[in-house]
Amino acid sequence: MMAQHAQAQPFVTAAGTAANPTAAGAGPAAAAAAANVDAQAGGPQAQATSQPVVPLQTNQPYYSIDVECVATGNEHNARAVAQISLIDQMERVILNLYVKPVLPVVSYLTPLTGLSKEMLEQHGMPLETALAYLRQYLPRNAVLVGQNIRADVQWLGLQENADFASMVDLAGLFRVWNPQYNSFSVFGQDHLAKTLLGIDRGTSNHDAVTDAVISMRLFNLFLRVQQDQNALADVQRRALSVAPDSSFAKRNPTFEGVCMGNRRTCTCGAPFFY
Repeated sequence: MMAQHAQAQPFVTAAGTAANPTAAGAGPAAAAAAANVDAQAGGPQAQATSQPVVPLQTNQPYYSIDVECVATGNEHNARAVAQISLIDQMERVILNLYVKPVLPVVSYLTPLTGLSKEMLEQHGMPLETALAYLRQYLPRNAVLVGQNIRADVQWLGLQENADFASMVDLAGLFRVWNPQYNSFSVFGQDHLAKTLLGIDRGTSNHDAVTDAVISMRLFNLFLRVQQDQNALADVQRRALSVAPDSSFAKRNPTFEGVCMGNRRTCTCGAPFFY
């Protein structure tokens, strides 16, 4: 889904309007059906692991935050926040903010971010302004949901128990015990969206709004199956039975002269912080 733009207003989709990623099977029915998927024949068998139950507190709203960054240098750590999205549990777009980086942009990393020079020049705002909007609309008792959500929180400088209550990382929720390697397999968002929601993003550009909506859809799916061991095992088998596609960083160790931070093919020598 192409994000709508806002120049001076924090709302790009009116509050109360649900976002709809434009992909086959992306509707709510696809997510509901994923709770009862059958294991594909011939694939490795997943075991229903003792996943932590996520208590759905009625007084704690769940939100998904996603951040897209552009490259401000050739090293894989040279990044600057360029888009921030905030989605509620009903998949409504609360905020979609574009940020104009202070440092010159070396690459907009468009295949990963969906961002362009024109987009940020026309709709971008200072990071301080975007963060003020975010803190205004993010409830202090919110539970943040996302794929590797801690990285997004760190990019934004948010503080747990101050700006929000806690975090739920989808990478941990959907990990699957893989008997082939005698260890847990952890999947990226694109793989989970493809195997569990029927959303095949292929080589389409990423976008903070779409990523946040998919994160929330996956989280809601987990809530539906978390206490049903058979349904949870089916979800785990579906994730494990399909080989993940190679990540963008693996396919492109560098993009437009920028190191993409693949540990095995890193060309810049910059440290890895996680």
